[in-house]
Amino acid sequence: MPQVADEPRIRLTGITRTFEVGGTEVRALVNVDEEIRSGEHVAIMGPSGSGKSTLLNVLGCLDKPTSGSYFLDGREVGSLESAELTQVRRHKIGFVFQFFHLIPRLSAVENVELPMLFAGVPKKERRERASTALAAVGLADRVTHLPEQLSGGERQRTALARATILEPSILLADEPTGNLDSSSGRVVLDILDRLNDEGLTLLVVTHDPKVAHRADRVIVLVDGKVVKRVPGDRVVEVMALLAEEEPEALEPGEPGEPGEGTKTGE
Repeated sequence: MPQVADEPRIRLTGITRTFEVGGTEVRALVNVDEEIRSGEHVAIMGPSGSGKSTLLNVLGCLDKPTSGSYFLDGREVGSLESAELTQVRRHKIGFVFQFFHLIPRLSAVENVELPMLFAGVPKKERRERASTALAAVGLADRVTHLPEQLSGGERQRTALARATILEPSILLADEPTGNLDSSSGRVVLDILDRLNDEGLTLLVVTHDPKVAHRADRVIVLVDGKVVKRVPGDRVVEVMALLAEEEPEALEPGEPGEPGEGTKTGE
């Protein structure tokens, strides 16, 4: 079903996700209602254990809600068969994680080729497209390097090239700069901004106000509930709220550059 022009890319209605932990029911998400338009850049913030990663997993079709409805491009995800879900994850949604998840024994270009291999793209085309994608993130001279030969920033840029190689309409990023120093973090964020400017719908889980400030808007989760929505340029309001919820989780000083602390370099 093609997306209707005024229809949200993502619509969540009453999304609840519960887990049983030690015989006790834990509600990771509670009646979440949200709409995300095509091409939006949305940051998701909240204290540890607030449900941010659970929400990202539901959005990425990696997990199913216990109740509620998730509509993606007008189709209810819960109604899709397993094969259809695989196609959605493969072609509509890209994933980027804090710890890169590159395969150690494969070169950068081979890592980027992987989604195309599973999608049945011919070998020559895979190599050409993967090499072009790496060049687009500034790694034309690193295509044959193994992950252990790349810096943290280079690994994350490789992961970005892999996540977008099949041209998904949505990119989900879980703390994409959380393991990087400030310089390499800015490079990654600039690439994400460029992808968003080109029309990619971008959802980023982050603790970093500098990362959230780049978003069109910020969604704040506390105890699995959406408690606040603000434009990205008002992220200071979010930090004040989070300081009340989890003061020890906030780093000292000004809202820092992406990935302050002991991180891996560019």
